[in-house]
Amino acid sequence: MLNAAIVGLGWWGKRLVESVAGSDAIRFTRGVTFEPEAAREFAAQHRLTIGTGYADVLADPAIEAVVLATPHTTHRAMVEAAAGAGKHIYCEKPFALTKADAAAALAACAKAGVTVGVGHHFRLMPSMQQLRGWIDAGVLGTIMHAEGNYSHDWLANAPAGGWRSAPEETRAGGMTGMGIHVLDCFRDSVGPLTRVSALSKRRALALATGDTTAALVEFANGATGTLATTLKTPFVWRFAVYGENAWVESVSETRAVLHRASGDPEVKDFPPNNHLGISLTQFAEAASRRAPFAIDHAGILATVAALEAVFRSADADGAWQAV
Repeated sequence: MLNAAIVGLGWWGKRLVESVAGSDAIRFTRGVTFEPEAAREFAAQHRLTIGTGYADVLADPAIEAVVLATPHTTHRAMVEAAAGAGKHIYCEKPFALTKADAAAALAACAKAGVTVGVGHHFRLMPSMQQLRGWIDAGVLGTIMHAEGNYSHDWLANAPAGGWRSAPEETRAGGMTGMGIHVLDCFRDSVGPLTRVSALSKRRALALATGDTTAALVEFANGATGTLATTLKTPFVWRFAVYGENAWVESVSETRAVLHRASGDPEVKDFPPNNHLGISLTQFAEAASRRAPFAIDHAGILATVAALEAVFRSADADGAWQAV
């Protein structure tokens, strides 16, 4: 059992704690929040000792790991501090906003010999696992193109003074909250990205860095891809990969569809899974040296590099940027 502290008890930090309630792999016993009164009831319900000091958690020998649900720009410093204290680290996505910051944080983890995990849990949804199975089985043949759209309006009314609305945190519209999941699934199902051309537009929300982003990507294997995300539309998740012989799509967490050249589409429906909890469990097992974390350092770095390329391209009005 990995004894962990949750750092950040906003809505997503609470989701992380709830996702492993009753787990025999990881338990949260401490929490860090700048608003302890707002988290008091939740902390009591989940038997968390809460405080406002990150340093206090890092100094606690009973805490073996920290889970970071904090603003993106804080991740590098917090990861480096945890690694220096010998704590294993699970960091919410994006792991960092620049490749340089990600590389430095990962180097600190490697030097300290601690396990690092990142919250790319969409790849663990049942439909995405089925897509990966079809691809790995060679059903598609040569992959030609991929496309992904993850959009919703859950954060459309986020407080103007909140960190999620700050331009340094929410760059290129929904890329840091939603689009990065598409980037990770691109890399997981098709392969490394080599260059990106992106546009980010302000359509309906008063966000300095826009609310709607579209990108064209090129993969190292020669395939192409398109990505879309917006912060102001009803929920949509769709991810598709097109091959020479067939194409596959995830249209929800639990439904995957295979389209062949002839015949009716093959529809696979699955019961929901706790993919967020599964990701944390994989991290706990890796930290306990029972299994490697599903995404290695190179994979974490590659996704951050692709995200940074989207930022640079959007800032340059769509000019191609190397990943």
